[in-house]
Amino acid sequence: MKIAFFSTKGYDKTSFLAANEAYGHEFSFFEPRLTKETIALAAGFPVVCVFINDELGEETLRAIHTTGTRFIALRCAGFNNVNLDVAQELGMQVVHVPAYSPYAVAEHAVGLILTLNRKLYRAYNRVRDDNFSLEGLLGFDLHGKTVGVVGTGKIGQCFAQIMHGFGCKLLAYDVRENPDCLALGVNYVALTQLLTLSDVISLHCPLLPSTYHLINEETLKHTKPKAMLINTSRGGLIDTKAAIAALKSGRLGYLGIDVYEDEDSLFFEDLSDTVIQDDTFQLLQSFSNVVITSHQGFFTKEALSNIADTTLANISILEAGKDCANKVVKRS
Repeated sequence: MKIAFFSTKGYDKTSFLAANEAYGHEFSFFEPRLTKETIALAAGFPVVCVFINDELGEETLRAIHTTGTRFIALRCAGFNNVNLDVAQELGMQVVHVPAYSPYAVAEHAVGLILTLNRKLYRAYNRVRDDNFSLEGLLGFDLHGKTVGVVGTGKIGQCFAQIMHGFGCKLLAYDVRENPDCLALGVNYVALTQLLTLSDVISLHCPLLPSTYHLINEETLKHTKPKAMLINTSRGGLIDTKAAIAALKSGRLGYLGIDVYEDEDSLFFEDLSDTVIQDDTFQLLQSFSNVVITSHQGFFTKEALSNIADTTLANISILEAGKDCANKVVKRS
């Protein structure tokens, strides 16, 4: 089947070409994101393979449907960038990769915690400048601290298991309790209680209408003073301006994010020779207790291999006219 890949990087080509030896699909790779301005590139392709910052709103979906696209294959878990109501109306099937490497994202979240807590970014730069002072590098023991896990799907579960190994007390908030987390001794509580009691809060839930700006001005009022907030899920879970206000007031002691709610014009690109026009992002970067990475939590060899294989398997199932277990089902 002919597949148009959007937002393509070199690592995408490498992983998908290797996986395709078992499937035999026909690829065309495009570097631009799929948006209403680039819909002409999708003409004649029954499948478009897209990533997190491609924009599949109503106008884009109707346009690519008119030129022959019937299947949307997301090479990621999230699907908040797709208008599912319009896709359903047009009979366009949407599939995703619900679990590619939960360990990759969970381990990255832990990496952000350690980087912020032990000031590893400062220490690295100091030593390179032959500065061996320990002033300003004081951290705290994670052992015995309370860690709140918001969202206990597979990634949240893996994260909880790692933090359990550190000797942390674990709280969780989710609409469904995960039996594996309960077996770890995780205590499920209301979100407000989790925020009030947790020294570290890590977000691992999907971005849905019900979770948009889950962390906002009001919920941040409940956080434990000087708490650490980590987000490796979706940028829209946090109201960035509210988080900045909490950092300024000292309500938040640390912020580690691998995602940003307006990242679509920034992340995955080399903008080192340009002036970033996003003033909110620039302000975030100015805080010494903030660490930002560019949506690399998923970026491991194992994850890329699993993403490519699952995506192509999804497409092959759709091509055969069968029901795909990874079909996206709309949630509120």
